[in-house]
Amino acid sequence: MASIEEKMKKLSPELQVEVENFIDFLLEKAKRRPEKKLRLDWAGRLKEYRDKYTSLELQKKALEWRD
Repeated sequence: MASIEEKMKKLSPELQVEVENFIDFLLEKAKRRPEKKLRLDWAGRLKEYRDKYTSLELQKKALEWRD
C-alpha cells in the first residue's frame, strides 16, 4: 500500500492543497470534540410510561418533552 506522501506526489498541486486543507480541517475537528463519556443517569426514568406507550411512541414523547 502506498504511503500518503507517495499518493500526494501523484496529485496536481491544486489537489495537494485541497488534501492538506482537508487534513487541517480533520485535525481542528478532532480538537473541538473532546471525548465525552456516555451518560446513563436517565436510565429507568420513563418506566412509569412503559405500559402507556410503545417504545417508538415513548421515544417520540421524550423528544417532545425535551423541547
